[in-house]
Amino acid sequence: MVSAKPVLTGFQPADLETLLAEWGEPKFRARQILEWVYRKRCRDFEEMTNLGRPLRERLASHFDLRALALARHQGSADTTRKLLFRLRDGRFVESVVIPANPALYGGRADRRTICVSSQVGCAYDCKFCASGLAGFTRNLTPDEIVGQVLEAESLDAERIDNIVFMGMGEPLANLRNLLSAIQILNAEWGVGIGARHMTISTSGLAPQIERLAEQPLQVRLAISLHGATDEVRDRIMPVNRKYPLARLFDALRHYQEIKKQKVTFEYILIEDVNDALDQASILANRARSLNAKVNLIPYNNVEGLPWKRPSEERQEQFLKLLRAAGVQATLRREKGHDIDAACGQLRLKEERGGLIAEAV
Repeated sequence: MVSAKPVLTGFQPADLETLLAEWGEPKFRARQILEWVYRKRCRDFEEMTNLGRPLRERLASHFDLRALALARHQGSADTTRKLLFRLRDGRFVESVVIPANPALYGGRADRRTICVSSQVGCAYDCKFCASGLAGFTRNLTPDEIVGQVLEAESLDAERIDNIVFMGMGEPLANLRNLLSAIQILNAEWGVGIGARHMTISTSGLAPQIERLAEQPLQVRLAISLHGATDEVRDRIMPVNRKYPLARLFDALRHYQEIKKQKVTFEYILIEDVNDALDQASILANRARSLNAKVNLIPYNNVEGLPWKRPSEERQEQFLKLLRAAGVQATLRREKGHDIDAACGQLRLKEERGGLIAEAV
């Protein structure tokens, strides 16, 4: 049976203070409770020993402490880890913990990045992606987004340093819940990860990019571009038909005017789709127009989809052309290719294997 109780990791201090006041408890209890949740990572209300037993029992009757549970994990030879989480309604989402590549996002060699999901499935139907193959189910709640980070840290007892909202789903299609989760992840009373160490990736939802620009948090923005022309993006990314490149770039210029930040273009290289060198030239011009960085990502093959990654020689040629044109560009080397690390692959296998029916 699905628990109907809310999860504490979705609450802001003010909300908790209001509830505690209704219970006749002082405001400072909210900070004590949040310290147990985020600093001490307690798993049971009985561990909250500086709270009286009646309050502990009342909290246990009204709240859960975990929004999800680890269902499965896979480890890669390069130390990338794929985590499959079961939500309380029996659905599944994925996260990927990635060893640092100092060339990406300004990271240090000893830092760990987590790629976090924002939705169960995806409605945007990018043709190369596994996330949407089982369709869209629902948005994740703030506690489910935050919970992925907490559980990943608990698994290895190591801190996550960077968060990339680039897992299952379109983050900006779940903007309100995403922003609430980011506030919790960023807050001193919460997980305490700096906003500049968080990156939101979008397939190109132009109006939401403009809304994001108005938010005070200094999170970073990455665009899942994957095509330098409307013709290519129309073929593999249906979102481009609603927000073509001209509209998208207008939104990005608005974003940069307000945020004064560099934007990153994520570009998955797919053989005979977007890896032609004329695409590299057009991409270079687009990147220079915004002084954007480009991260090239060789395609991770997905069972049931026809796409393939280009040869290493073609990958290097594409990278060389971008750099020769004055673009700051990196080529992401092999990460998790041996553990189905492409978004949605592990969840798809589990759901097709009937684990949802078993869980529900």
